[in-house]
This record gives sequence, C-alpha cells and structure tokens, in this order.
Amino acid sequence: MRLGLFIMMIAVGAILTFATDWELDAVDLDLVGLNLMAVGFLGTAVYTSVLRRRRVVVPPVDPTVTEDRRDLL
Repeated sequence: MRLGLFIMMIAVGAILTFATDWELDAVDLDLVGLNLMAVGFLGTAVYTSVLRRRRVVVPPVDPTVTEDRRDLL
C-alpha cells in the first residue's frame, strides 16, 4: 500500500462521516467513515515511520588524493 491510498482512505472516511446524509438500515455510514479515517491515519503514521527508517543519510566520503611524484632525470 502506498501513502496515497492511506490519504484517500482519510478523505473518503471524512466524506462519509461529515458530508453525506444517506441512511441505510444495515450500515451506519458515520461509523464506517470513522473507521476509514482511523485506518488511514494509522497507516500514514506507520508508512512514514518505515520510510524514515529506510532513508538513512550517509555523509559523502572525501576522495583520497595521492600524489605521484617522479623525479625525472
């Protein structure tokens, strides 16, 4: 799963919770929206923490310069 999917879950959950007034007999859409938002927030937090762990910045190594001096006769 990518980060975009988690953000989309948050958006769809917010739309179901706050922007719709549909009523179904067997499904509470407010609860479904809250669950989608919760999973989206948790997924975003876990995904970004895993990415932070993978992206370790290694400082560049200075190149080793060797001087080759030959005395020419």
